[in-house]
Amino acid sequence: MSSLLSLLLAAGVAAIGPLHATFAAPGHTPKTNTRWNYVVRAARDGKPVAAKLTAQIVDPIGGRHPVVFDATKRPITKWPFNGTFRDYIIWPSSSRGVPLTLKLVVSSGRSATVIRYVVTPR
Repeated sequence: MSSLLSLLLAAGVAAIGPLHATFAAPGHTPKTNTRWNYVVRAARDGKPVAAKLTAQIVDPIGGRHPVVFDATKRPITKWPFNGTFRDYIIWPSSSRGVPLTLKLVVSSGRSATVIRYVVTPR
């Protein structure tokens, strides 16, 4: 009986597809001091799933800086969302001409996907 139960549990785990995360933004050269909107989506088997998002900006020398949510001072760290997450970043004037990497970690259950998106604010 226990082997049948473990077989059914294993079949249920195998039926779950991989986590698929996507990122969309209006380009790799955002204008400084204005809102640069972006969207992160998480799906499994083509259907939206509950996930958590961590967003960081990585500078050229390897420093990591948390991205804050909207106009708050709360960092986007393990931020829960269901299927779609929308926000914006205002790139400061000091970032003009500097290649930066927006690093997004989307996790759901035991799966995680890392998205890296290079931008050079203008």
